[in-house]
Amino acid sequence: MMEEESQIEEIEKPIANSVEVPNASPEVALENEEGQVNSVDQQGVETEVTTTEVTTTGAAFDEALKDAESLSKLGALQGEVQALKSQLEDRTGQYMRIAADFDNYRKRTQREKEEFEQQIKCSTIIEMLPVVDNFERARSQIKPQTEQETTIHKSYQSVYKQLVDCLKRVGVAPMRAQGLEFDPTLHEAVMRQATDEYPEGIVMEELQRGYLIGDRVLRHALVKVAAPLEPVIPSEETDQNNLES
Repeated sequence: MMEEESQIEEIEKPIANSVEVPNASPEVALENEEGQVNSVDQQGVETEVTTTEVTTTGAAFDEALKDAESLSKLGALQGEVQALKSQLEDRTGQYMRIAADFDNYRKRTQREKEEFEQQIKCSTIIEMLPVVDNFERARSQIKPQTEQETTIHKSYQSVYKQLVDCLKRVGVAPMRAQGLEFDPTLHEAVMRQATDEYPEGIVMEELQRGYLIGDRVLRHALVKVAAPLEPVIPSEETDQNNLES
């Protein structure tokens, strides 16, 4: 009988331990509920922190991506700027060369124009110089004898003077050659005469007057140049006559 009771007690002990007591205290239940709430809150905070970290990481990634794109665009822009600078330098060099060529062309054209005008002027004046020469020959050779001849002489001399004044106004001036050393850039020697009155190479006489226009020779002067006297060599007959005498 005693053995049966002890077996029954052993069976009841684990059953009692495994079955919850329905009459637990309210404080214990409240603590359990608060623990569960705290656990849920902690999980929510952890989830929120994780979400914030993910959001922050994503924003940083986006910012880094934007920076990379900006750097790429900046590099491309710098390349374009460098290319534009090179083009600008090339265009500037071309412009400077064109401007220099145009300036040289303008100067050359102006110089050629002035030379052409000067040539036309000189050609025209040269055609007039023989008229001046004729007036000068008439003045030096014609000697009026009567009053009528004197009147005629004065009339054409006034024309000569007017012509010379016109030549002076356009820059024409006569040369002075007689008594000066022969200069092939100004004079043209048509005669050489041996003389002791002038040193060798000095212009003895001006046969035709020369003219200048500015610093340019309009017409060379035709001159006669002094040459040295040849030494006299006594002949044999002269020596013999001198001996006989």
